[in-house]
Amino acid sequence: MEQLMENEFWSSVLGGTLKGALQIVLVIIGFFIVRAIGKKIINRAFSRMQEQRNMHPGRVQTLLKLSINVFSYILIFIFITILIGIFGLEIAPIIAGAGIVGLAVGFGAQGLVSDIVTGFFILLEKQIDVEDYVTAAGIGGVVEEVGLRTTQIRGFDGTLHFIPNREISTVNNHSRGNMRAMVDISISYDDNIDEAVRILQDVCDQVASDEPAIKEGPDVLGVQGLGDSDVVIRILGKTENMEQWGIERKLRKACKEALDKNGIVIPFPHQVYVEKKNEAK
Repeated sequence: MEQLMENEFWSSVLGGTLKGALQIVLVIIGFFIVRAIGKKIINRAFSRMQEQRNMHPGRVQTLLKLSINVFSYILIFIFITILIGIFGLEIAPIIAGAGIVGLAVGFGAQGLVSDIVTGFFILLEKQIDVEDYVTAAGIGGVVEEVGLRTTQIRGFDGTLHFIPNREISTVNNHSRGNMRAMVDISISYDDNIDEAVRILQDVCDQVASDEPAIKEGPDVLGVQGLGDSDVVIRILGKTENMEQWGIERKLRKACKEALDKNGIVIPFPHQVYVEKKNEAK
């Protein structure tokens, strides 16, 4: 009799364990399926929104990534709640206890609250969007993600910076409107300035006709400065966002070739060695 009861006990335990394990596996599978479907639905919704409302792509990407993050947090919370139910624990006392612990931890997590509040206002005021070129918290680069807690900025050396939102006291957004392409070209004091300006303006007009990314100019402003051995002439134009560096490189190359072709010298530092010989007495 005792042997029979023991066998039934272990059968019950084994059956319960297998049942619980199966439920956990099903919940995990369901979690990944729901997450994949949810992300797909969110992506489609924002794509449709961009087409219908003609929203800026950077703004759409900002809201898209934020929505996916919020959806993931909610899904994880639901997943944990279901797991607690599978293990037979009471959910209400755990939530109440978590609220008390959260209140106690909250006094030491003021930075987190500050991150969320600052991130909320950054999003509300549309200070930055994904793919904007910005300088924030002393770090310059291209925004990859704007979250409620951190902002991710990819530096031009490839480094991805995670900046807590509370550290973003000032934001310099370089991507609002057309960007400025500025090139300084030096010529020697012996060359004719008016002739150099004419040649450089012809180069600017040619580059502008070949480059649709140029929105205004470029124009030769005139003499910007007088150096120790050179006269500095400044060229200024406006380009599409993030295209200014490429346009500047093309302008420098074209200006150098045109000046060389017309015999105008671009000065560079020279060193003169004077050898003093002792005279024979």
